Parts: sequence; structure tokens; C-alpha cells
Amino acid sequence: MKFTYSWLQEHLEPTASFEAIVDRLSLIGLEVEGVEDKAKALAPFVVGEVLTAQKHPNADKLKVCTVSIGAGDPIQVVCGAPNARAGLKTVFAAPGTVIPATGTELKIGKIRDVESRGMLCSAREMGLSEEHEGIIELPQDAPVGVPFAQVLGLNDPVVEIAVTPNRADCLGISGIARDLAAARLGDLLAPRIAPVPGTFPSPVNVTLDFGGTPSLCPAFALRVIRGVTNGPSPDWMQEKLRAIGLRPINALVDVTNFLTFDRNRPLHVFDLKKVTGDLVVRRAKTGESLLALDGRTYALDESMCVIADDKGVESLAGIMGGEESGCDAATTDVVIESALWEPINIAQTGRRLGINSDARFRFERGVDPAWMVPGLELATHLILDLCGGAPSEIVLAGAVPDTTRTIDFPLSEVKRLSGLEASEAEIMDVLTRLGFAVSGAAPVVQVVPPSWRGDIEGKADLVEEVVRILGLARVPATEFPREGGGRRPVLTPLQLRTRKARRALAARGMVEAVTWSFLSAKAAALFGGGQPELALSNPIASDLSDMRPSLLPGLIRSAQANADRGTGDVALFEVGQVFAGDRPEDQRMAAAGLRRAAAKPAGAGRFWQGNAGAADAFDAKADALAALAACGAPTANLQVTADAPDWYHPGRSGSFRLGPNVIGTFGEIHPAILEALDATGPLVAFELILDRIPEPKAKPTKVKPPLDLSAFQPVRRDFAFVVGQEVGAADILRAAMGVDRKLIADATVFDLYQGPGIAAEKKSVAIEVVLQPRERTLTDAEIEAVAAKVVAEVAKKTGATLRA
Repeated sequence: MKFTYSWLQEHLEPTASFEAIVDRLSLIGLEVEGVEDKAKALAPFVVGEVLTAQKHPNADKLKVCTVSIGAGDPIQVVCGAPNARAGLKTVFAAPGTVIPATGTELKIGKIRDVESRGMLCSAREMGLSEEHEGIIELPQDAPVGVPFAQVLGLNDPVVEIAVTPNRADCLGISGIARDLAAARLGDLLAPRIAPVPGTFPSPVNVTLDFGGTPSLCPAFALRVIRGVTNGPSPDWMQEKLRAIGLRPINALVDVTNFLTFDRNRPLHVFDLKKVTGDLVVRRAKTGESLLALDGRTYALDESMCVIADDKGVESLAGIMGGEESGCDAATTDVVIESALWEPINIAQTGRRLGINSDARFRFERGVDPAWMVPGLELATHLILDLCGGAPSEIVLAGAVPDTTRTIDFPLSEVKRLSGLEASEAEIMDVLTRLGFAVSGAAPVVQVVPPSWRGDIEGKADLVEEVVRILGLARVPATEFPREGGGRRPVLTPLQLRTRKARRALAARGMVEAVTWSFLSAKAAALFGGGQPELALSNPIASDLSDMRPSLLPGLIRSAQANADRGTGDVALFEVGQVFAGDRPEDQRMAAAGLRRAAAKPAGAGRFWQGNAGAADAFDAKADALAALAACGAPTANLQVTADAPDWYHPGRSGSFRLGPNVIGTFGEIHPAILEALDATGPLVAFELILDRIPEPKAKPTKVKPPLDLSAFQPVRRDFAFVVGQEVGAADILRAAMGVDRKLIADATVFDLYQGPGIAAEKKSVAIEVVLQPRERTLTDAEIEAVAAKVVAEVAKKTGATLRA
């Protein structure tokens, strides 16, 4: 939202400096994003008068001028402008001045052996326009020596503020002035809008026709003005519009743009001669289209609200008018409309058609319903003043909704919710100056929000209004209570896990991605989703129709987008929500990662000593284990099973389990999945459900030493078991470790054999078992006894036989 300081002064009589107003805007919730002050930028440029202009002795197209700037001796300047002449008032820049268009700093120099001590400037050099045929010519009454910006009226700063969605009332300059007046920075100027009496009945009527569907237009007002003369708007209006980035078009259109920013009241003007019959506000019909004022044709459907006549659609309600009924220089009779629209429908229609207009921006946030008819009256005043004509009576369809609501407000809530100390009189004064009606007596008063504050719903909102106007600086600093037990943790275990997972994966060279929480129904079904309850009722795009059951589709899409742009070796991760159903317990926090092509942890891409090779399932497994370890999962107790979901390659994937609880999965993405998502591989990935990681046990009172070494030498024994092809090595290790957990310190696989001497349906798995005695050295008999138990237990659990 942009406005000029002079425009603001039409609604506010300041009692503070411009700088104080700018500083206070951010403090009352209207964050200042920038201030453009041309007067400050052009301060070094002053009005100069050319006293003499003689031909340069060494150049045909140059002149040697003497220039007066009101003080001191005349200054010699070499100038090449064809219009440089004696008596001309123009713009002078002294040495040391930086030229806006080029960024160069002027210096004293010689041009063809003649000294030049400054510069006479063109409009393009000043950054004011593209005109550069000659130097600027100022009026003869321009005072010599004064700042150039002051003469041309450029000393009007432009302020740009960020307006949050709940503060639609500040999308008009009058609303900004109201807030500043409430903050005691000036007096609000709010003259009453006098009704304009109609001189004849309106020849155009309007009806609201929505059949049995919900109405998208609570109220619609119009009036006809005959005999207008449409032409350029006056300079004062054009200057205001240009200052905030709008292009003046003609007086009728400029009036509607002016009121949009001045009073947050978008309107539309139709050329009466181009309207056939009466107007009807209705839903569009399938197959209808509109050639809009932006020159584009939009296909409409029944979800959209339009203004139509007997010919068809003339305007897209609350968003943009149509080209066919627009006003031009030949317009003599006009229809002005001022209406209220359903905000959600305006937002949906604008999003669906991809139209961003000033009207849509305001209507989807909500405008003041009580100002619908006064806005039409003010537009009538302006059009009559600028274009002449005779107005008709106002036609009103529907009814302006009554937004009156009363909030019981205990004044003590200000202190309770914010800590700010304020007297009862102060609180009631702030609310009154903001336009709230306050009645009753302390301790509980009744507050009625004004019609332009649709965002005020309860007591907390009223507290916020008081705090932002009185200032957060009045909220006292308060230390945290320091109890004997120390400060309690602020973050939940799940929040801590998400942070630790991000750090761990980033430390492994992966880049964090943030993808959509929605995806297409097809992609959702590929990853176990697609249930009807997870489909969005109002998706922002057709390929973002379902809540995601997994983070992997978004990461695959991002990896492919990088590959399409020449960066194929990418390692991405994301930590975010996934959805298995529409119940609260079905929403889970997941951490997922993906490596594409040669994006291995040790290095990616081509290298003179040889390529790193493609990332494989074990890289994904290592990433997952690093994240699990960082999150405090008991990785030593994890079981890895070969039952990963269908979107992984069946022979190159696995799942992490703690008993029946599946904590995560990893592996190579199935080629069929890549083909369905229009992606190329190889891709390896993992996904962990952080909610399923068990809480760590309470720390024991007796802490074990950090390094617990045995004084006795470990004993190592090798076993080679012949088992069926379906038996996993992890099952063999688990059986061996379970024989004596105090004595057996470790068990690892060191060999796998299939071939001659082993049946076709069998394999040989060799493991090493480490015995670590702690009380005494083991005897041969004790070692053999443990070895026999290992063989027996593995045979019992897996059906293995000891290989001869």
C-alpha cells in the first residue's frame, strides 16, 4: 500500500513531523517497507539562470555558458544542449553532485580546453523521464538558487507500508490517517459526505439472481449520470495516481482508482450506451467468457459471480470490468456501481483465473459495508465536479448487512493478557479514537466495533488494539521466574527431534527442501494415500488436490526439477507433516531424504580420478541411521527387515523396526514409481516417522562410567552356517547375540558364499562372535560350551546347520 505525505494530509492534520509519523507507523502495526523522498535525492540540484551562452571556440556544437545560482560569482559551464541560451531558467548541478541516471560524480574538468565547473541537466539525467533533447526549461518565475525539487513540487515523499490481511481498513489512506490520529500524531479530518439528490429515475435497474444457491452479493447500488464529458483527469489527481505507481487513463476511470486507494472503496463505471437492458448479478454459466480490461479473455464457470446485461457478461464481479462496456473519450452517459461481494468467492475466482487487481485485493479481505452507498455518493460528487452531467436516483438491490456486535470487555484484560499498565480512561479513550462505541462503566464495559473492523471478534482483539496504540514500549520487561528446579524445557520432545534431524542431515551434505503439503491424487495413491477424506474441497491447483501421505513425492519432484536444469547430483531432505487420515492422530511428523545419481555422502559428480558412482540403498540407510541417532532412537536395538513399502525396489530396500513398530523405511525408489512421476533415476531415499521414536528412559541415579573396559582379553570365534536363501543375516546375528548378552559383546557377518558344495536353495553365512569376559579368563571348556549354545540357538531360530 503506497501513499504520499500530501495525500495523507488530506485526511490528517499532523501534529508531529513526517519522520515521527514514519517511525510510528511500524509501531502501530503498519510496517513501513520504504520511503521514496525525491526531494532528498535531488537536494544538490538547484535552479540556475543562464546569463550568457557563447559558441565554444573549439567545438561547433558546444556552448560556453555563465550561470547564476543566486549567490557568489557566475559559474562557467560547457554545455552541448541546443536550447541553452541566455535568460533560460534551468537545473544546475555543482561539482561533487552524483547524477541519478548514470551514478557518476561531477568533477571540475576541461572540455576542449575550456574549463567547466558544473552541469546543466536534462530530464533523463535527472531520472525524471526519457527526454534528453535539451536541458530542462523551468518557468521564468522560478526563484534562482532554490532546490529544483521544490519548484516542481517533488518534495512529497511516498511511503509504502505492508498491510496484514486482517487490517483491510488500512488499504485506504483514510484508514491509515485514523490510526495515526488515534496514536496522537494528528487530528482526523473526516468531513461528512453529503448525498447527491437524483434529478431523474434511473433508466437502468439491477436484480440479484442466484436461484437456490447462496448469494454472492449481499447488496448492489448504482446510479446513472447523463451528459458527462470524459477526458484527462486534473493534474492533482494524475500526480497522486502516478506517485503510487498507477497510470492515469481518463477522468471516469481515474475517479474509481482514486477512491480505491483514498477510501478503500473499489467501484466500477460502465458506458451506458454499451449496456443493453437492465443489469443482473448472478453466477456465470458454463461456457461463458469475458474480454476483460486487461485485454485477456477469461473462461468462466458457475462458481464465479458476474454482472451481466441482456447481451451477456459485462464484468467479473469485484475483480475486473469488461472491455466491451468500458469508458472512453466518446462516453457521455455512465452507470456507476458500488457493491458488496462475498470475500471467499472473490479470492477463489481471482486465484482460479490468475487475476490480481486492486479491487480483488480489497474485496477478498473485506471492505466497510456501511460505506457502500456513501462511496457511491462521493464518486458522484467527483464525477460531477470533473466531468459535469446530471445524476439519477440511486437504485439499491439487496440490503447492506448489519455487522453490529457487542463485546463485553473487562478492562483488566489489558494487564492480564499483555502486562501493559493503562488506566481505565486511557483504554476507553484509545478505543473511542479508533472508532469503537464504548458504553457502560468499569470494570466491564460494552464495546461495539465499527463497521470497517470486521476482524475484531473478541476481548483479545480489543487488547491488541490498546497495546499497539499505546505502544509496546510501555509493556514492562519481566524476568522468567527462577525456581529451585531450574527452568523447564520450552520445546517438546517432537520439536527437539525435528531440529536435531535437520542438523544431522544437513551435516551429511544434504540440502533442506520445503515442498507442498499437497500433491495430485495419482501421486498420493502411489505412496499409500488417495483416500477420499484426504482430498481437498478447494485445491489451489488440479495437481495439488490431496494431502500428502509421504514427503518423498515432493522431494522426487524437486530433484527432477534440479536435474532438468542441469543439476542432477542432488541430495535433498525435508522435515514436515504427513497425513494418513483425517483424524488428529493420523497427522505425523516425518523426516525424509533423497539422493540422486552420484550424490554420495563422500562426494558427488565427475572427478579426474574416477566417478564416485551412483548412490545406493546403503547410503540412504546411513542417512536414516544418522538422523535416528541424532533424535535419540535406540539404534543398537533396531531391526532391519526386508518389507519396505511398494514404492521401493523390492530387493534393494528395508524397514527399521523396534518390535512391531515401524520407525522408518529406506531403499532405492521403484522404477515404476519414477516412470509414473515422470522422473529419472537412480534415486535412493529414506523416510522416518519421528513420532514413533520412543521417549528416552529416565537417567539412572547411578551413572555408569563413560568408558567401561574389561581387564581381560576378548575371545573371537568364527561360525559358518548353511541356511535357506530366505533367511536374513540379521536373524542369524540376533540369535547368536541372544545366547548370553553379558558375555557376547558383538557379532558380525564377514562372509557370504553360494556355489559348489552348497545346495542351490541354500547359502553359507559366516559370522564372527566376540566373547568379552569381565570377571576372569575363560577356560577352553567354557568357550566351547558357549560356542555349542550359539550353534544350537542359531539352528533353532533359523534352521541352520554348521558348515563342515
